Amino acid sequence: MTSIHVITDENKDAYEAILDEYFRLRHEIFVGERGWRDLERPDGRDVDAYDNDQATYLVALDNGRVIGGLRLYPTLLPHMISESFAHLVKGRDVLSGSAILECTRYFIVRERRMGRTDCRLLAAFQQFCLEEGITEVTAVVEMWWLPRWQQAGFEVRPLGLPTMIEDQPCIAAAIQISENSLRHVSRLAGLRGSCLVRATGTSTFTDRVPHVAA
Repeated sequence: MTSIHVITDENKDAYEAILDEYFRLRHEIFVGERGWRDLERPDGRDVDAYDNDQATYLVALDNGRVIGGLRLYPTLLPHMISESFAHLVKGRDVLSGSAILECTRYFIVRERRMGRTDCRLLAAFQQFCLEEGITEVTAVVEMWWLPRWQQAGFEVRPLGLPTMIEDQPCIAAAIQISENSLRHVSRLAGLRGSCLVRATGTSTFTDRVPHVAA
């Protein structure tokens, strides 16, 4: 059974080997498969400026093997959209706030993309955000993500118009976090309970994000 583990700065020492595999898979998928050459690193690990002590990872494990994952980051801090993709948000300020996170580096390994792993990771994503009091999550994604999210029962709103990035039409969007979305995607995932695993003592975003003056 796939379980989704919450990994933060507080418990990452217990997941050292798991995180190393996670970063190597990110490099394999985003550089090797998807051709994002700007991310290529000689050590074969995709690690960037947002892989710091403010990041939270939801990592899908099957018998101790990483089969998927995503990264969540506080929007109260400089984040990927505010620093690199603000031009994708049209006619408004970049969304930010204590109840808004940014999601990046979502992936499922190739051999598990046809099963329920994707829906289980999305269900854990909704559950985690509900438990943290998060209301929206922003992301920059290829356009094909929008119908995929809608099929999963997610309510999504575009934040701007599609723009070509790495030869793909991409868009900035915000996902609504809701009990209805969690119930819908959990049914698709075949879940009767939670698949989210939290280590004892893992802190919340509110605990870890420094105060940012208005």
